[in-house]
Amino acid sequence: MTDVLQIDALAYGGNGIGRQADGKAVFVPYSAPGDQLLWRPARVKKRHIEAELVELLIPGEGRCEPVCPVFGQCGGCQWQHLTYPRQLHWKQRFLADALERHAGLAEVALLPAVGSADLWHYRNRAQFKCHVTADGPLLGFYRRGSHFVIPIKHCPILRPEINQSLDFLRQLLESSAQPDKIPQLDVAVGDDGAVRVVCHFIGPVDRNWQARAISLADERGYGLLLQQGRKSTLQRLSGAEDLQLQVDQPPITLCFGPGGFAQINSNQNRRLVGAVVALAALHGSERLLDLFCGMGNFSLSLARRASRLTGVEDYPVSIARAKANARLNRIDNVDFLVADAAAFMASAEQHYDLVLLDPPRVGAGSEVVQALLRLNPERIIYISCDPITLARDLALLLRHSYRSVSSQVFDLFPQTYHLESVTMLERR
Repeated sequence: MTDVLQIDALAYGGNGIGRQADGKAVFVPYSAPGDQLLWRPARVKKRHIEAELVELLIPGEGRCEPVCPVFGQCGGCQWQHLTYPRQLHWKQRFLADALERHAGLAEVALLPAVGSADLWHYRNRAQFKCHVTADGPLLGFYRRGSHFVIPIKHCPILRPEINQSLDFLRQLLESSAQPDKIPQLDVAVGDDGAVRVVCHFIGPVDRNWQARAISLADERGYGLLLQQGRKSTLQRLSGAEDLQLQVDQPPITLCFGPGGFAQINSNQNRRLVGAVVALAALHGSERLLDLFCGMGNFSLSLARRASRLTGVEDYPVSIARAKANARLNRIDNVDFLVADAAAFMASAEQHYDLVLLDPPRVGAGSEVVQALLRLNPERIIYISCDPITLARDLALLLRHSYRSVSSQVFDLFPQTYHLESVTMLERR
């Protein structure tokens, strides 16, 4: 069955939305507002239909030609068919809608979105999926909503150094007597162009292959690590384990290891850190708390403008890096602790002038928010990669002691629907 549909808007997740005559919503991937198209149902739900685009009849305003030959097959990008101004427009809408619907902020002070100067070749890490066929091993990314590997020769959103590593990755696969035991290869690149590869391996490793892999990595000057299960199994085989990025002025150098977190868009991350420092407007006497601090991406820039900062993170490897980064940059007014954020906050008694939240996609959670209300800091800066969980957490804070000062989109993810945001709250 096919039918004509008018696309009216975009949904968080990237799909276009149209409506049937009876008002039922139809979600169509890779469509754009203003499109008139033929579609067919893929999954029929009680309240909506998930559809497939069959034929584009009339393109909507803001459509453009995708750059990547596997766009629409590979699940990595959702919006290469939209011009960049339209991408930013809808990311602003996503944040504004989430804050209004889920946090009750009908008149939020939404600052202009900070777009990325690099629309392509910005991503500094990737997880390549591997699959062995009768014609040899494939290297690429999963098709949207599946574990089917779409092979790639070049990805236009990856840093050039990562694209240049693809030959090396294929050599790793092809030189193994058991390529089916290598399900994934992770590649990351530092600000200086240094490359690190993590090879995921199932079961015992062929020592001949390991020697060959080390030789290939040494020829390229790559760092090479082996992971046989969880992150705790990471083993360095060759080269450097840490990569470096820089933030702030004068520059702070941050080292991050495999398994730890660093933002994928280094240039935008620097702008994000700069914006947080500006919002904090520190005078030097403040005591700060950085929850979900990772390896110190925001912590160290804030600490050198404050009296003291406490950073909390539940991943021990990241805290070890944060402490090393503090020593590297000669910043000694910081305390980095390995702890679950909710557990730490449950027993926290110290007064903080400013609390920074940078939680994972699931948000800070009600336990952390309730503890914040008890500690009652003067100001809170909330960095979020998910506007829905952000709005859920803000609703509790706004209902009690706080008011919203501003929210702003930072686009770290061009060609996708993903967005980062920074929200400032102050105590009423």
